[in-house]
Amino acid sequence: MSHAIQPVLDHLAARQPQIEAWLNTFLRIPSVSADPAYAPSMAEARRFLCERLRSAGLRQVQELDGGGEPAIYGEWTGAPGRPTLLIYGHYDVQPADPLELWRTPPFEPTQVGDRLYARGASDVKGSTTIALEVVFAYLAAVQACPVNIKVFIEGEEETGSPSLRPLIERYRSLLTADAVLSADGGRASAVVSTINTGARGHAALEIKLRTAAKDLHSGRYGGGVRNALHDMAALLASLHREDGSVAVDGFHAGAQPPTPRQRSDTAAFPYDEAAFFSDVAGASHGEPGYSPRERITLRPALDVNGMWGGYTGAGTKTIIPCEASAKLTARIVEGQDPAQVIHSVLAHLQAACPPGCDLEVTALNTGSPAATLRPDHPLVTAAETVLQQSSDSKPIHVRLGASVPITSVFKETLGIDTLMFGYNLPDEDVHAPNEFFRLSSIPQGLQAWTRLLHELGNCHSSSFHRG
Repeated sequence: MSHAIQPVLDHLAARQPQIEAWLNTFLRIPSVSADPAYAPSMAEARRFLCERLRSAGLRQVQELDGGGEPAIYGEWTGAPGRPTLLIYGHYDVQPADPLELWRTPPFEPTQVGDRLYARGASDVKGSTTIALEVVFAYLAAVQACPVNIKVFIEGEEETGSPSLRPLIERYRSLLTADAVLSADGGRASAVVSTINTGARGHAALEIKLRTAAKDLHSGRYGGGVRNALHDMAALLASLHREDGSVAVDGFHAGAQPPTPRQRSDTAAFPYDEAAFFSDVAGASHGEPGYSPRERITLRPALDVNGMWGGYTGAGTKTIIPCEASAKLTARIVEGQDPAQVIHSVLAHLQAACPPGCDLEVTALNTGSPAATLRPDHPLVTAAETVLQQSSDSKPIHVRLGASVPITSVFKETLGIDTLMFGYNLPDEDVHAPNEFFRLSSIPQGLQAWTRLLHELGNCHSSSFHRG
């Protein structure tokens, strides 16, 4: 271990109680971005963060307004010639509903063994606290960071970051950096070390099918007219073949097949396939030729998220519905254009729509492309070095099956790559009642982030911008 970081690690170890206390205070702020009723709490969270950044010695601490919920910014740029890293986190959280399913109050952090229960504990106030405290510890213990730091704490992640692009465009010069370190997008396993080298992209479509001017009496019209729900069900069923593969022409256009390295890494990841499905009482189904783990991380997917229409209340109402609606999402991989993917799905539905029916697009979101870090990217190699220091084996490269739009937004707007280095774990019930964060993750994360900044300080800025 380098003597340069020992004072920082000692400082963090001594401050562990204060760090946990600060996190608890942060968690008590119900910073729910989706509900306008929580606007005062969102403002309180911003004041709370700004005060902490200023007291730690960061400069230019301010709110960045892109037209929605402002982000928080602060910087330390006292390392000339060293890389500049943008540290990303978010201060907003999901609503706590349904409240009756919580065993403890969602905005009163409660420790049970190694678990700290609270809304936002895992997603992502715990990991955000870890990242910030490491920066603060460098400044307190050795009066300098090994890299230049720009802190960017977003307030709209849980609502899809609607104003992130305009915000970045407005503050482009302030946010210019060599790379992003994200406190969001946590660890894939508590058993083995992993490095997240990417995530699938996404796109979404909502449609409405109409077969008549109004709902019809099934006694007078049953068997003689089209039924919107029947036709919608047939349309959606046509999107996939019986074996689970997507049957849409053009859906896979540009999709790069998994590399041998990606398939070997996926095979090396500890994955209990039987438990994965039995835990949710589900069954394996999907594109032939790939393992379930490969299908959910390395291959595109198309899913129906909802279908509705007709009468769904209590009892019976004998109608033939004139209208049916559906929501669909696509998860896409490297090489695919999300706009092209979702438009190919729409073209398929329009071509398959029966005569006499009207198909209307009620919402279309072309989303974001897949994100990928090359295996030799300096963010990846630095993370490998750090994680090997606390493990007997080389970390496994993994990809997320979910989508993390900020990674593609930063790449698109600022031309920089993102390493997701959060310390939450997959079983911590994010977005659900009884969300929790493991307290043991705090010292683990503090040590890893300290070493990661140290390693990245040895990189040249130009190495972040190759390939």
